[in-house]
Amino acid sequence: MSKLKEAFEKEDGIGFPGKTYAEELLKPVFNDQKEHLFDSMFMIHRAHTIMLKEQAIISEEEGDEILMGVHEVCKLGKDSFHYAPEYEDLFFMVESKISNYIGDDLAGKMHIARSRNDMGEAMYRLVIRDYLLELISNVQMLGDALVNQADSYKEAVMPAHTHTQPAQPTTFGHYLLAISDNLSRDIERLWNAYHTVNKSPMGAAAITTTGFSINRERMVELLGFEGVMENSYDAIGTGDYLLESGLSLVSLMTNTGRWIQEFLRMASNEVGLLNVSDAYVQISSIMPQKRNPVSLEHSRALASSAVGEGLTAVQMIHNTPYGDIVDTEDDLQPHLYRGFNKAIRVVKLLTAVVTTMNFNKERALQQASTNMITITELADVLARDYNVPFRNAHHFSSVVSKNVKALGKELYEVEVNQVNEWLEGVQLSENDWKAIVDPRQFVNRRNICGGPNPDVVKRMLENRVHFWGDQKKKIDTRASSISNVKVQLSQA
Repeated sequence: MSKLKEAFEKEDGIGFPGKTYAEELLKPVFNDQKEHLFDSMFMIHRAHTIMLKEQAIISEEEGDEILMGVHEVCKLGKDSFHYAPEYEDLFFMVESKISNYIGDDLAGKMHIARSRNDMGEAMYRLVIRDYLLELISNVQMLGDALVNQADSYKEAVMPAHTHTQPAQPTTFGHYLLAISDNLSRDIERLWNAYHTVNKSPMGAAAITTTGFSINRERMVELLGFEGVMENSYDAIGTGDYLLESGLSLVSLMTNTGRWIQEFLRMASNEVGLLNVSDAYVQISSIMPQKRNPVSLEHSRALASSAVGEGLTAVQMIHNTPYGDIVDTEDDLQPHLYRGFNKAIRVVKLLTAVVTTMNFNKERALQQASTNMITITELADVLARDYNVPFRNAHHFSSVVSKNVKALGKELYEVEVNQVNEWLEGVQLSENDWKAIVDPRQFVNRRNICGGPNPDVVKRMLENRVHFWGDQKKKIDTRASSISNVKVQLSQA
């Protein structure tokens, strides 16, 4: 044996767990389990014991005594649990403490017909279910805030941009409604993840179920799941509930980050359209004139970080075997928990900002009158009202815009007589030209389904109000059901 190896083993130990293994793996994992899985572990202990008792696999007296021991240990609280090398993880430490109350034999019966495999998968699902529901609830409140502000600003004309350049007039209400619609698809993605997660693997045991006459459907009821993962191999081997959770998180935060970026642009002094409430800005330490919208900046950074956590979970599953494997367990799960925590913070911050922000309607209208962004209406008017072939009409519009730009003017600063000279025989009326250069008329004429016309936006808003209201009812129903399950188990 080399001297280096001998010295290392003397310091680190030669029996399990080695000092390095304990300090760098078991202890951090234990602390994560204690922080996130403590409550779900005791839910499963109670539910499984009740099921064993109902199935007469253990006696009523045994079941009651086990439940008493579980209750006493649960009362100690997670803060009383500290890593000790003699226990591999929190699971075994809890079992040992329950044994102190009811004895080893009876404590061992609590684990009949189950494994750390199905129990672990169930714990992860219970925790992620709660995170998803909390995030969904906060997304619903953000959706409400967006719709409320969209209603307030459905007539506030502003420039829309394509390729970051001023393109056509729209309204701030139309813009906010677009964000709300994007958010509505993200909340549906979150619900899809929720339904995938909210299935019970209990009864799969290690991977092939058990020879005991358990009732897997009863575990679904006791834990508030929506159904059972029927195939026991699938129940243990699958990671798609982690993928779906991570990817729904990535989608939400990526989509949100895009309009956070837009809000920051609008809130700049140069653009001057969006005023973030004083409650959510900070002043400079040296430049007293500044109002820094740091709530949006923090939200952007946290959203990017949440995307990173979700993608990390996805990457950690990639190329892992289809079965029980630690890659999808203790090292992966905290990434999702951190990602959901960050996303919830982002959504709460944005709900506060959106609810209290003000939009500069006068400045927005002035900007919508510049950069010739109503010029496409000239082509439409020529084609629709003057029987000019559309390609010719588009060419004329291009000629007009180039000539106006050469003059260093805006469209509204040019007289109709000058425009008619450029149109080669077509004679626009003065009223038609005034309507063409007016961004409000441009918006009002876009009264097609989904357009920015205020009446169209109003009809869309009515539907969105119902959508977000229905989401609230759905959330309340789910939250109440889960809360009732937790109360009933705690009173078992």
